[in-house]
Amino acid sequence: MVILAQALYVKRKTPRLPGAAGPADGLVPGTGEPFRLAVLGESTVDGVGAGHHGEALTGCLARELARDGRAVRWQAVGRTGANARTVRAELVPLVRPADLVVIALGVNDTIELRTAAGYRRDLLALVVELRRRLGPVDVLLAGVPPMSRFPALPRPLRDVLAVRSTALDRAAATLARIPGVTHLPMDPRLLDPAAFASDRFHPGPAGYARWAQTLAEARSVIG
Repeated sequence: MVILAQALYVKRKTPRLPGAAGPADGLVPGTGEPFRLAVLGESTVDGVGAGHHGEALTGCLARELARDGRAVRWQAVGRTGANARTVRAELVPLVRPADLVVIALGVNDTIELRTAAGYRRDLLALVVELRRRLGPVDVLLAGVPPMSRFPALPRPLRDVLAVRSTALDRAAATLARIPGVTHLPMDPRLLDPAAFASDRFHPGPAGYARWAQTLAEARSVIG
């Protein structure tokens, strides 16, 4: 009963920030044929907490990937409130051909109390559908953010969601057994108070920039 009351309170009191403004695709100039990046997922891909996509997750990641001088063409395909099932059914058809697809999901599935096994099935179906449409594209699964670090969440709600987000992330990690799929758990140290937007739930520009840097480092491991 306490958990439900806290969940309702947080939903009512947390500021509703819009998604990032401006185009959801673009090009970071550089040499050669552009590397094609698509980022797919929930509100963090929609850019909630950032003013425009250039300072949100996808734009920041594209700039990090372009540091070696190569051009990067990027596309952000995100929806606030989306879970793994809705992304597969409704957003995957919007993804253009890519060399790398980054999937950032898990917070909404955590809040919806999705089981770890169910989340794994949904993610697997998502990867299969992506590759059915795009071919054998590399996939980087961004780790489910550790919700123990979300300032907007009071205890004990925070503790309950922290356990669930950890379980979902462990389930996602098992998909790294699939060739061409990499999983990168999120370092909890990325989620210090300065990383969050004014709603204390989504990243702000500084948080997106730091997250993008870790994802770009993982990309270098993929090759």
